[in-house]
Amino acid sequence: LPRVGVRDNFFALGGHSLLATQVVSRVREMLGVELSLRDMLESPTIADLAVAVVKARQVSPELSPPPLEPAPRDRALPLSFAQQRLWFLSQMDPTSPAYNIPNAMRVRGPLNAAALEQSLNAIVRRHEVLRSTFSAEAGQPVQLVAQTLVVPLPLVDLQFLPLEEREGVAIKMAADEAQRPFDLQTGPLLRANLLQLDAEDYVLLWSVHHIAADGWSMSIFMRELLTCYRAFTQGSAIETSPLPPLPIQYADYAVWQRGWLQGAALEAQLDYWREQLADVSALQLPTDYPRPAVATLKGTKYEFKIAPEVMESLRALGRREGATLFMTLLAAWQVLLSRYSGQDDIAVGTPIANRTRGETEDLIGCFINTIVLRTSLAEAATFREVIKRARAVCLGAYAHQDVPFEQVVDAVEPERDLSRHPIFQVMFALQAAPSKTLETAELSLSPLTFEYGISKFDLSLSLSETSVGLYGILEYSTDLFTAATIARLTEHFTVLLQSIAANHDHPLRTLPLLTEAEQRRLGEWNATAYDYPRAPLVHDLIAQQAARTPTATALVCGDERLSYAALERRTNQLAHHLCSLGIGPERRVAVCLDRSLDLVVALLAVLKAGGAYVPLDPATPAERLAFILADCQAEVIITQAALRSSL
Repeated sequence: LPRVGVRDNFFALGGHSLLATQVVSRVREMLGVELSLRDMLESPTIADLAVAVVKARQVSPELSPPPLEPAPRDRALPLSFAQQRLWFLSQMDPTSPAYNIPNAMRVRGPLNAAALEQSLNAIVRRHEVLRSTFSAEAGQPVQLVAQTLVVPLPLVDLQFLPLEEREGVAIKMAADEAQRPFDLQTGPLLRANLLQLDAEDYVLLWSVHHIAADGWSMSIFMRELLTCYRAFTQGSAIETSPLPPLPIQYADYAVWQRGWLQGAALEAQLDYWREQLADVSALQLPTDYPRPAVATLKGTKYEFKIAPEVMESLRALGRREGATLFMTLLAAWQVLLSRYSGQDDIAVGTPIANRTRGETEDLIGCFINTIVLRTSLAEAATFREVIKRARAVCLGAYAHQDVPFEQVVDAVEPERDLSRHPIFQVMFALQAAPSKTLETAELSLSPLTFEYGISKFDLSLSLSETSVGLYGILEYSTDLFTAATIARLTEHFTVLLQSIAANHDHPLRTLPLLTEAEQRRLGEWNATAYDYPRAPLVHDLIAQQAARTPTATALVCGDERLSYAALERRTNQLAHHLCSLGIGPERRVAVCLDRSLDLVVALLAVLKAGGAYVPLDPATPAERLAFILADCQAEVIITQAALRSSL
């Protein structure tokens, strides 16, 4: 911006948590002061941040991380904590594609395929992690960096197909590529293909294993690919990279992380998570199918949109509460999960970039971490109260984001269950406004969406800010949910956001979820009022019928029949007996009978005696029957001899 005042609010100007992380990194580089992301979020103006800097200079540097510098290459290089977890998962199931990061980009224009391949390999030369493989030495995983590696970019010509079929084939090839596993020991961990649909219409496919990259890395990849492509198509030498040298490589970060996160520095962070996640319970969402004994990761996704006016209203609401849009949307997501599950203690996972140092901002690698945001909704009167709680939870988690999630799980020691992800089962993420289209002088690039059938969690909601509102993708486990259920859930979330935007001070429990169509349908289902004669009681009506047609059949059960006269005689006989036992108004009689003529006789007799009957299903377990009898305090039980033992 051309001018920023010392009292201007960072978040009001368009800042978000990722940019705040970069501010913290710049403060460290330029002022030599260690601030936390929490400091930035609580001091969103330059004036406030200056005060935070002064305070930070007075804090003991003992627990501050050391400088991030290049590590010697004279020994085996360790894995980062995140890489180590991915390596172990790969050992358990080497053929799983669950941790592939597949990408597809539509490229329109006069593409120079040779220059594109050269650009791809310029990135491979620049980032060691893309030339790395992983193996075990003395039982421990290490990463080995190849001095050279050439990743081919084969061209697959689809122009022989009918024009209307080419895009569909390209999408299927993208999905198939996403399912191909990587071999971490032999590599390479980056694959690419170029599909030609027409003379100036291509699809670039590339996949990388998560052990070598993350979502932030994919943005770096595309930025550097286009920078190199422009340079090489304009005559730059292939050996000369147009990109500035990197101060460190990912392996240097892994060495630094291992050296810092141990001892007092690690325990200080783990103590927070032990307290924050003590006795956390699994989220019990209603599902369409029984939960498998072992999670399979089968999944798909559902896309939806939230109107821009709702997004801006929620942003303004959060700003008034000192919260970011992420915190506000997280609070709403947790309210929805609470309403669905009936629980008021909701733990949600969220990815965090974990690039808190300037040296890592331009590195491809697996930096991303997962933090758990656990919010209690108990006794929250309004949504404003939930925002405040979610904000406090986020600030605490941000201040302790460095400890890897794998170590948090080990420290918390949750009850292990192969059917569920540990600690949390639902994810939430908010992305900054993505660039849907990238341009070069001659080319136009846009993402090509495709389905690759994986969901690591029960539900994973990802929202993106766009110029036309929020764009949502809800990944879900197809082992648990149907598409119709997920569509309904996203509709309920949309209604909830709309109602929060319009009525954020209304009591939390009154915020609606149902769509207008569902409300109408519910009204139709409940429109059961029917006028009928209320004066005569049902046993009186039967007595009147018996007087009119005594020989007519009143009851049929199998081969048995009972006339109205016989029914009246038997009910009167039993009713007199009940009266002699003290049954009358406000007295209860338990009726435990199989479906039979006797059952109808018993119910009518209780009514004639003036009492109330409590029906007992003979198939109910004896413990349950005993509880009902004790609870209703029935004075008499009508049953059959064969059922007496169950009572």
